[in-house]
Amino acid sequence: MSYSLAQNRVEAGFELVEPTFTHKTNQDEVLLRSWRRSAPDAFAVTAEWPATHPFYRTHLGLHDPLLLGETVRQALPLLSHRAYRVPLGHQLLWKDFSWIVDPEAMHADGGPVELDLRISCHDVKYRRDRAAAISMTVDVERGGRPMATARSSFSIQDRAIYERLRGGYADAAAATARAVPLPPPAGVEAFGRDRFEDVVLAATDRPGRWQLRVDTTHPILFDHVVDHAPGMLLLEAARQAALAAAHPRRTTVTGMDSVFVKYAELDAPCWLETERSVDGDQVRVVARQHDREIFSSTVTLSAAPATASAPVTSAPVAV
Repeated sequence: MSYSLAQNRVEAGFELVEPTFTHKTNQDEVLLRSWRRSAPDAFAVTAEWPATHPFYRTHLGLHDPLLLGETVRQALPLLSHRAYRVPLGHQLLWKDFSWIVDPEAMHADGGPVELDLRISCHDVKYRRDRAAAISMTVDVERGGRPMATARSSFSIQDRAIYERLRGGYADAAAATARAVPLPPPAGVEAFGRDRFEDVVLAATDRPGRWQLRVDTTHPILFDHVVDHAPGMLLLEAARQAALAAAHPRRTTVTGMDSVFVKYAELDAPCWLETERSVDGDQVRVVARQHDREIFSSTVTLSAAPATASAPVTSAPVAV
């Protein structure tokens, strides 16, 4: 977003987004630009996607749909801290996250993308004067055209309670040090990737079953030290597993309906299994650890739109 446009937003009652409120350490990864409250539980947020991104890369002429996921994810802490009095340091715990996107509106034209988000918060629960749980509905427009709708709910814990709940896993540095050895990536093309380091699945001896690759040094997925596998890593794993299930069909992800059941710990292998629908347009991905389900996602796939007939990928970007 240009400086003049951002300034106009501020003059129209928008506040600029401070990176710390998006829970990102690298300011270059902050996608939100400005926000304002339009009603007690309604908000307008602006965002900008870069023309190219080192991880969420343009593919089949389309922007990466997981950029939508990261954009909405950043809105969760932003509004929690700025609108609902949640102190920094409190933990946001994802319960569920679903979204659908119009692939025709995701076309990449070589430039950045400016987005408008209309966010409605509901089922807000409070602990004293701050929110303890929030559900959100997000409508996303690009250039005035509807592009996507997302829904998410999450709870919020103060640090002391979180540490009691997590016990010996609360120390992020210690948890990271106990991470399982990183297995080799399963491949590249079948997972919609062009770099091995961005593949988050490792092969197993069973078709449709993968081991989660938890690379705690990945500059995007592990922007800062955390005590468990981030939600965005699980979403990326579900996306890659679904694309692999559909390979060699040229498909793009146009929806995800995900549930976060338990923490994905760093010190034990996490296994993902896929099951395709009869028509092949949906893939259910289930992640298990210690034989218990910790995450699931139903991923919707669509054929790449006609405008994506000539595949386009981003130029390599150093990370």
